[in-house]
Amino acid sequence: MAARKRGELFTILETSADTEANAASDGEECPVNLPVDVKWFELPFREPESDEEEEPEEEEGESGLKNTAAAAAAAAAALVEDAADSGEYVAGGGCNIILVTGNGIKHDEYEDESYYASSNNCSETASTDSDIDFSDLEEEERPDLFGSYDLLDDDCGAPDFWGEPDQVISIEPFTADSGPQHSLGDDADTLDYFRLLFPDSLFEHMVEQTNNYALYRQRRSGRSDAHWHPTDVREMRAYVGLNVLMGINQLPDYGMYWASDIFIGNAGFKKTMTARRFEKLNQNLHLCDRLSEPSKGELGYDGLYKIRPLLDIVGSTMWEAYLPNRCLTIDECAIATKGRFSPTQYMPSKPLRKGLRVWMLCDSRSGYCHRTRLYVGKPSDDATASTVGHRVVTSLVRGLEGRYHHLFMDSFFTSVPLLQRLLQDGLYACGPTNPNRRGYPDALKPRNVGKLAPGEFYQCQRGNLVATVTRDAKVVSCLSSNSAPGIVGIGPGKRDGEGNDGDCSSLSSLGIARPLPLLLYQENMRGVDLCDQLRECYQVGRPCKKWWRYFLWFYVNLCIVNAYIILRESRSGAPPAGFNGKEFTQRHFRVRLAQQLIGDYQGARGMERAARKRHADSPLEYGHRLERMSERSRRCRNCTNKGLRHESVFGCKICNVHLCRGGCFSEFHK
Repeated sequence: MAARKRGELFTILETSADTEANAASDGEECPVNLPVDVKWFELPFREPESDEEEEPEEEEGESGLKNTAAAAAAAAAALVEDAADSGEYVAGGGCNIILVTGNGIKHDEYEDESYYASSNNCSETASTDSDIDFSDLEEEERPDLFGSYDLLDDDCGAPDFWGEPDQVISIEPFTADSGPQHSLGDDADTLDYFRLLFPDSLFEHMVEQTNNYALYRQRRSGRSDAHWHPTDVREMRAYVGLNVLMGINQLPDYGMYWASDIFIGNAGFKKTMTARRFEKLNQNLHLCDRLSEPSKGELGYDGLYKIRPLLDIVGSTMWEAYLPNRCLTIDECAIATKGRFSPTQYMPSKPLRKGLRVWMLCDSRSGYCHRTRLYVGKPSDDATASTVGHRVVTSLVRGLEGRYHHLFMDSFFTSVPLLQRLLQDGLYACGPTNPNRRGYPDALKPRNVGKLAPGEFYQCQRGNLVATVTRDAKVVSCLSSNSAPGIVGIGPGKRDGEGNDGDCSSLSSLGIARPLPLLLYQENMRGVDLCDQLRECYQVGRPCKKWWRYFLWFYVNLCIVNAYIILRESRSGAPPAGFNGKEFTQRHFRVRLAQQLIGDYQGARGMERAARKRHADSPLEYGHRLERMSERSRRCRNCTNKGLRHESVFGCKICNVHLCRGGCFSEFHK
């Protein structure tokens, strides 16, 4: 922000796409992800008792700006004096000044002394935490990175905690490394980027636990499954690849992919594996050892035990593959489910009102998800939204202490104690809040502020903490520790009232003035939304009766989105080698990834045919024999397959089917 000249009422800054691009390329200091079409006004604090104002300096040759600036200065002075006399001037932050500036007018040259740092990169320590386990998120002793900052030791509920917005805020520069962290070359393809997030060791673990769970089911039922044989890594990759393709070519039921109808069936699915084999993999897919799972109430019980290996591995790879940039977003998303599960939440304010809740830490620009936390239930009866939000945020940013990141979050999380804690950890934050929460200044609460005009706002300050109440579409209360008080921006508005001379004939042609915290929030709060948009375009997996499967496919889909972002940023938008199209979109990335996961795998169909042939040669060698199944006769499976209706009390216990005595037994096993 340009330095103020002594005696000026406001400072005008105009930005353009060219100047912002040059500043970014040259590494100069620039605001935090601010729009390029916003007019900026800096309103220095004015003591209410001052009666005289110095006139702003005017340069020769700026007659077009002279009258407008003088009129705005007079209006601002009158507004401040009237508000001070009437007692409505809260903390010196009231502002509803609108200044008309025409295009092409040159303003005074000011020195660039922005309180923002240049957006370079950052590095952080790795963490494998991936879920919200409230027992592990107790308050910890942290190093005091702002030891001389007196507000951290004060009670935010004290009457004299907040003061007038006339203090200079201190924002440390962000100079750490950020962005993709890998050693892949130019010849790397989609599968190589996916392995950064979903390594081969995770496929091997899925294969091991799936085979173990298949044996566990057979021992528990007391009979063997003739249609199951152990899986391997190649088949598991092909199985995941088919699930990725199902999100692109969506059909109501997964059995339709193997339909004989040429307009519905998919030849690639039929070539890869049979529908029965795909169904068996669906039934036995597992990620944990069921024999060692502790029951609820036992020592070591974990509500997320079924997906704990996935959370540990993916949580670590997502954190290490891409170091966070300066601006980060914290928000929640929901996973659509079918069925009744205890972790399911009802969220009336969200587009998806019912689903599984996940809190995410994402990059504000690219949408890359760095870390997640899963909500599996209330930690205690006395846990409120503010305490839950405080613990979620502190766990999501663990490892970023002292990096001077800028966090943007919604009203569920934002509170004065949380922003104090983040400042102590060397992190800045901004977001709307509930004015009834502890620590928010009483002077800015709705009952004391009264009715606000559009664009009018009031502020209070305590060090870096700035509380703001303003009216945009509605009255908004927000807290910030990364924005100076008294700065507003006016975006371009409709010019339906323009006259022939190009001047605005009414103030409605200008946009509504917004204070800097609100503008920062609007520009940087879209990280989680970007991630959700990329993830929701193509779903992975099918609805099921097990809650943990939704989390499994959620993380597989999240790894695909993150891998696509890493590839896009690592190659500067250029597609991988061998791609013939003009633009490499997420759809192309998913199709190419699924093809590489499947590869030339075609083993399942041949193995089942060989098994059926061996059974037909000598079914007794494999334990298949005609026995009495029950006292009550049931329909013969072989006759039912031929469209006939015959019943029998005999059948094959290995196959668990009833069969007629005679030729149905041998015919069925062929």
